[in-house]
Amino acid sequence: TIPKKISYITVIQLNMNINMSMSIKNNFLIVFLLISNFAFAQKSAIFMGATAHIGNGEKIKNSVISIKDGKIDLVADLSKIRIDPNAFDTIYKVYGKHIYPGFILTNTKLGLTEIDQVRATHDYREVGQINPNINTQIAFNVQSKIIETVRTNGVLLTQVTPQGGIISGQSSVMYLSGWNWEDATCKANDGIHLRWPSSYYNTGWWGDPGGREKNKKYYEKINSITEFLEKSYAYYKSNNNMDLKMESMKGVFDGTKSLYLHANYYNDIIDGVNSCKKFNIKKIVLVGGEDAHKAIAILKENEIPVILKRVHRLPKNQDSHIDEPYKQAKILSKNNITFAFSYAGDMEAMGSRNLPFTAGTAVAYGLDYEEAIKALTLSTAKILGIDDRLGSLENGKEATFFISEGDALDMTTNKIESILIKGKSVSTSNHQTELYEIYKDR
Repeated sequence: TIPKKISYITVIQLNMNINMSMSIKNNFLIVFLLISNFAFAQKSAIFMGATAHIGNGEKIKNSVISIKDGKIDLVADLSKIRIDPNAFDTIYKVYGKHIYPGFILTNTKLGLTEIDQVRATHDYREVGQINPNINTQIAFNVQSKIIETVRTNGVLLTQVTPQGGIISGQSSVMYLSGWNWEDATCKANDGIHLRWPSSYYNTGWWGDPGGREKNKKYYEKINSITEFLEKSYAYYKSNNNMDLKMESMKGVFDGTKSLYLHANYYNDIIDGVNSCKKFNIKKIVLVGGEDAHKAIAILKENEIPVILKRVHRLPKNQDSHIDEPYKQAKILSKNNITFAFSYAGDMEAMGSRNLPFTAGTAVAYGLDYEEAIKALTLSTAKILGIDDRLGSLENGKEATFFISEGDALDMTTNKIESILIKGKSVSTSNHQTELYEIYKDR
């Protein structure tokens, strides 16, 4: 009987103790190499004892998770099953620690910019107002030093999103690891980003909200959007000669791509959703949605999920409570609206490492903890269309998760000690930790 695992020491002992001819020895060596290669190819590992936050709103306090060939093979309560340690290549005892699915960052310039004040490092915006054919996938810079700092707080995937104009282009979902953009791609061109005009604008400066004035060009811009959607829909229904911009819009109408509607004020949300519905657009996702909690009815009626604007922000309206942004996630959760967190805004690329802590703030203001984890993982994966393989710790899904010594949503206890992406171990160091090691003893 061939054992599942055989050690190098065992082979030496067998060669020393068994009197065999050279030919037999050679045959034995060949068999040993085959066994070794077979065992290595399985790449099986088991993680025992951690609190597993599944991602679907549930958790297992004393969990056991096994992976094989880059996929999750088992998720169970360790106290209810028996494990044969000999069945695994590697055993990790992680008692007292926490395992989370990789957090997913949405609507970001991460990987498309390096230094905000250096224009040459920007690659997130094109000239013109309507650019549905532009995609961010090939512009993603895997070698960005910022990516490492974001990854070491538990964010392992990101939706890289173009900026500017009315129709900015197409986003792509990328892993925060890989040799190049092809290697890092999780899902290419997941959707088109439409930036709905704002019906009002603030007259204040920076921290001063000031007053609000109507946007006199609001309806003029809506007419431009409607006209383009009409042309795109007509192209979709016909067999016209190839038009790159119109061709890029096809997926919005046939349901293979989402339309990400960027809108904040209540009236803008209503106008945007109603305009999109006229063209039978199947997948609409509200992005920003500062007044999303006031538009519950239309969101529920049309099953529209929300990608929330950064939780750590001032309210847009002068009359709003100062903690309104902190409570918004709780309101959406209570009304069964699917939502995700983002970190869009000033210095969003480097600040994205704080994404877990913004979810922690929402927890402090009433959102259930496991629902916050779900909004960072499985709910986001559903919005992006990757939930069949990512977003939760479930059998058959990719082994893309991390282990933290403490609560990953708390800045004081988030300490990532292990990261796996597609079953492969990824470094937990970054440029900042390297500098720390260099200078700590000087």
